[in-house]
Amino acid sequence: MTDPWFALRRFTQARIGQGRAGCATPTSALLEFQLAHAMARDAVHQPWCVGGFAEAMAAKGLQPLKLATPIADRERYLQRPDLGRCLDQASREYLQSRPVKAYDAALIISNGLSSAAVDKHGLALLEAIADAYSRCRLSLGPVCLAPNARVALADEIGELLNVCVSVIIVGERPGLSAADSLGVYLTYAPRIGNTDAVRNCLSNIRPPEGLSYQAAAAKLAYLTRQALQRGLSGVALKDDMPDNWLESLGQD
Repeated sequence: MTDPWFALRRFTQARIGQGRAGCATPTSALLEFQLAHAMARDAVHQPWCVGGFAEAMAAKGLQPLKLATPIADRERYLQRPDLGRCLDQASREYLQSRPVKAYDAALIISNGLSSAAVDKHGLALLEAIADAYSRCRLSLGPVCLAPNARVALADEIGELLNVCVSVIIVGERPGLSAADSLGVYLTYAPRIGNTDAVRNCLSNIRPPEGLSYQAAAAKLAYLTRQALQRGLSGVALKDDMPDNWLESLGQD
């Protein structure tokens, strides 16, 4: 293969240097595309076994709090994005009845648009975040598990729990090169009606091809501390984390 694009394929998962067979795509490239497309569809439509995830959390010493949206299946989730942004009545009443405690942050986990991403990376990322928050002396409220949620659900949960910052880990929309990517969204002063302009996002968390759990957790802990200190998040909060910031905390 003399095409210079072919040599660049080892540096990216993007579909470059696919070659050709006459005026068509080679069979191998076509089959790879069809497989990636099928994996993306499966990641979206696959339901999340939230019970199994909760058991795995408990085995690690992390206590889950299971909540729900009004959505019962994946088809409804895709058809009604608005319902993924709110709790069902039972979950709302349960959070309203809980004693109010002071926490820096609430953490929510949802399969979002990729159940495969949460199944593969969710628990390991959660452990890394819990460790990073502990090292930063940030108090973490209950870890909420909410299947079939959209990012804005973190506003309602954070408001009901009366936390300073809400953080949601959610499966990202699959692409044809990544069906198992997680995103994390941070919002200071979570309130129903917030816009995406007040959120900070970390995306493409899926080692080894994407961001590592430890790097994502360190970045999230830094942004959380900055949000608490400055009283803001989103476009007004810039990512200026120094190198090895989390490691340097023990030297203070």
